[in-house]
Amino acid sequence: MIVKGLSRQILLGMASVTVVAGLLVFFGTYLAFAVLFYFSPWPEDTDNWLTGFDFIILTILILIALIVAAIASIRLARRILEPLESLAISARQIKDGDLSARAIPGDHSLGETALLVEDFNAMAQRLQDMAADMTLWNATIAHELRTPLTILKGRLQGMIDGVFEPDEKSLHALVLQVDSLARLVEDLRTVTLADSGHLDLRLQSVRLKDEILRLAAVLDEELQQDGFELKLDLCDVVVRVDAMRIRQALLALVTNARRYAHRGLIEISLGVERDQVILRVTDEGPGLAPDIAASAFEPFRRGGESGSLEKGGNGLGLSVVRAIVEAHGGRVRYAPSDKGGAMFEILLGKAVS
Repeated sequence: MIVKGLSRQILLGMASVTVVAGLLVFFGTYLAFAVLFYFSPWPEDTDNWLTGFDFIILTILILIALIVAAIASIRLARRILEPLESLAISARQIKDGDLSARAIPGDHSLGETALLVEDFNAMAQRLQDMAADMTLWNATIAHELRTPLTILKGRLQGMIDGVFEPDEKSLHALVLQVDSLARLVEDLRTVTLADSGHLDLRLQSVRLKDEILRLAAVLDEELQQDGFELKLDLCDVVVRVDAMRIRQALLALVTNARRYAHRGLIEISLGVERDQVILRVTDEGPGLAPDIAASAFEPFRRGGESGSLEKGGNGLGLSVVRAIVEAHGGRVRYAPSDKGGAMFEILLGKAVS
């Protein structure tokens, strides 16, 4: 659309120059003859006199029109080509690795050209942001992998050197570190696939209440051991989702509450509001700090002492929830609960009748 608009703009500009040149010749000829007839006597041999003067005057006026048209065309071409030349130079700089290069819009009255340059600059900014995010991701992933790998290497080397006995307790600790690595890899895979639009979902009509009850039966004993009470408030709805992925998202929210919330009640509720299925996980505090609530679902975002966000985790739990929910076409959001804690809401599609 921009290319067509730019071509139309150039054609209109050149057509305008041509029309102006033609009008200049026409009206200039008329005015010139009017002046000549006013100041000069009318000759007897009108036909010969007009033929000679016609040629001279028309030649002069055409030369003037050509000069005016050439100047106007050069100025118009310069206004159009300057931002395009800047665009080409910036594109070559980006190709060579300089992602900070930006084109100059030039004259904003040339709407399509300025829009093309602005779109290019927006694309360049996005590329620069993606490169910066990738660098941060690589550094953060390396940091997250380093700790369990260092522990594994140290423990295994200690067993080889005879410093540690390969007893059941030591082996269990190593298994925990392997589990930590496996969770990190799976979380990274989920977030990456979701961001690229390739997260595999096996959608089917699911009675969500039954899936939550099965997950709660597994979690209830562990939560009680940690001093939590699990409360369920579930309505019986059928929704088209990937049951395994929804359980994964719900487990991440409950794990987050278990890790950071005050010992007390964790409530899971399921209901339908305005034809939309809503799944909520609520705890009794302390909730998220105001400075991190807005970015709670960003990868590797951790909270401080006052927040219930990923402290001590790998920083991917809530971003995994966001990735799974958005892959379903839904939304996830945070709000303070009535009891001063955190309330995470998963908004899915309409219930299946």
